[in-house]
Amino acid sequence: MLETSYSRIGAQLGVLNGHAPDELAPAQVLSIPASFGRAVVADQVPPKDAAIWEAGFKDAVNDHRYYELTHDALQGQFSHYYLLLKDSSGATRAVQPFFIVKQDIVVGMPDFVTRIVEKVRGRFPSMMKLPVLMVGCSAGEGELAETNGTSDAQWLVRALGEVLPRLAQKLKTELVVFKDFSNAHRPKLDPLKGFGFRRISSMPATKLELTYKSFDHYLETALSAKMRKDLRRKFRRAAAGTPITMEVVRDISPFVDEAFPLYEQVVRKSKLKFEVLTKPYFAALGKKLPNKALFFVWRQEGRMVAFNSCFAHRGVLRDNYVGFDYTVALDYHLYFVSRRDIFSWAIENGYHTYYSGPLNYDPKLHLRQQLAPVDLYVRASRNWLNPLFHRILPLMEPTRYDPIIKRFANAHELA
Repeated sequence: MLETSYSRIGAQLGVLNGHAPDELAPAQVLSIPASFGRAVVADQVPPKDAAIWEAGFKDAVNDHRYYELTHDALQGQFSHYYLLLKDSSGATRAVQPFFIVKQDIVVGMPDFVTRIVEKVRGRFPSMMKLPVLMVGCSAGEGELAETNGTSDAQWLVRALGEVLPRLAQKLKTELVVFKDFSNAHRPKLDPLKGFGFRRISSMPATKLELTYKSFDHYLETALSAKMRKDLRRKFRRAAAGTPITMEVVRDISPFVDEAFPLYEQVVRKSKLKFEVLTKPYFAALGKKLPNKALFFVWRQEGRMVAFNSCFAHRGVLRDNYVGFDYTVALDYHLYFVSRRDIFSWAIENGYHTYYSGPLNYDPKLHLRQQLAPVDLYVRASRNWLNPLFHRILPLMEPTRYDPIIKRFANAHELA
């Protein structure tokens, strides 16, 4: 689904060359004058702006430490940069991370469309693979930086709306995308429409409010009789085999050689994927974010057979990435066993919400989870092309072709 065509931004305006990102010393690599002052692109946050960078994401789930981790661990897939927005005095008011990727825009479309495109790609391999400038996080949902030294809540959005199309043109990218922002950001981000952006739905996350005394209470009060019966049958079958135990750890690095192949199995089975995580990503997560990272690990006779990589943040347990040993997972119904164990642990430990990443919607529907809408704000880099692009953009909306999503009770919230 993804290829990185730009591995660094050249030191001269509008120049991109093929050196690896880690070859680029910390530097200002692009500067654009703007009505509010100046927008500066850097490959790392300058030390003098470190406090502003950290403060800008201090309340976010994906705080500055997580952006730095993904910058380091996923640099082979994306080119990560920082947009320093400066006022007329030269003071940095906000640091907003972004990245560049070559995106296959037919992913998620119906099979007959992708088959046609793949045939044409036999002669034109890059057809409908566009270089895209994305604001947000390359592995997870995006956040807006908090601004420093201004009480105007819309200052950042207006600044981004003004400079991003110009920046994208200089970097020779065809689209600008605000990637995977929770619908809670709509009051702040909807003014982007005045700068030529259009909002569409990304593949939504899901959530479950944990207003239950126990997992059994959840079964009895939230699920249908048919689903309760089916789950109990699955749990009995799992219990009849070799016992599977669960443990919760803050740092998976001692076991990363066991865990990472399980994640790779899940990636291989997935038709839709954007980022592909790396072993260094998982190894660093607990060390970089020790107050947030949680790993649920399931073992059978000492061998790891499943894990979930989660964040704990303000009473919400966020389930981000999973790994399964599929030689065991189907026979032991590990997906549902893991949901039972995670829900039970979260309830017992006082979490009020369980939040899960996108995809695999059918079991989530039957487990009575709700959709948690996630938005994309998109525009073409070139003004003359943007009206035409808006006409075809609804056909590219990823939720359009998933029939399960439409069955959720709150599917109307995606619009």
